[in-house]
Amino acid sequence: MDVPILFEDNHLLLVEKPVNIPVQSDQSQDKDLLTILKEDLKQRYNKPGNVYLGLVHRLDRPVGGAMVFAKTSKAASRLSDQVRRNAMTRKYYAVVHGQPQKSEGQLVDYLFKNTRTNIVSIVSSNHKQGKKAILNYKVLQSNGKLSLLEVQLHTGRPHQIRVQLAGMGHPIWGDQKYGQEMNKVGQQIALWAHQLSLEHPTLKSDVTVRSLPKDAFPWNLWDFE
Repeated sequence: MDVPILFEDNHLLLVEKPVNIPVQSDQSQDKDLLTILKEDLKQRYNKPGNVYLGLVHRLDRPVGGAMVFAKTSKAASRLSDQVRRNAMTRKYYAVVHGQPQKSEGQLVDYLFKNTRTNIVSIVSSNHKQGKKAILNYKVLQSNGKLSLLEVQLHTGRPHQIRVQLAGMGHPIWGDQKYGQEMNKVGQQIALWAHQLSLEHPTLKSDVTVRSLPKDAFPWNLWDFE
């Protein structure tokens, strides 16, 4: 599988995750991105034995876009710390149904994940297992029926963007799990990790990569220039 490389050096590997493949091995037993990248590194650099590649953050299986992996344990530790401190900037494009009343805003919810059903729901702030979820959104373009949003995560909860936007009344186009009443089976979810900014784990310089969604509906409704 061809996985575009956005940036690479001795410590970092930033790639564009293809849609519909899991980030790491799961119950489906389908080939996962982590395994694919390890095999590619082993082949490209003719490495003997096992190849180290650290998973720092995740994207949902149907979602594509920019991801960072750590090529050393030191880089993995420092990148994970950036995630914990919310020092890694993650921005997404999302096409949602309708047009939010406010052109930009912040959503703060408490989310609970049912591990048995793999469904995340919004709960009250005093729910014992609820975890605080924060994101900012901005409406970039809209035709009334659909709107292109830029979303910036401040927390990394499972299914967070999908659940919070649906909770706002604007589910993501193609989301079968949190927008069933508005989407059709077989549609590809219109959520894309388009920008990732981080501090290089050893050089301390800024590293920013960008990735654009594929030229297909509903992405082709918008101008990304």
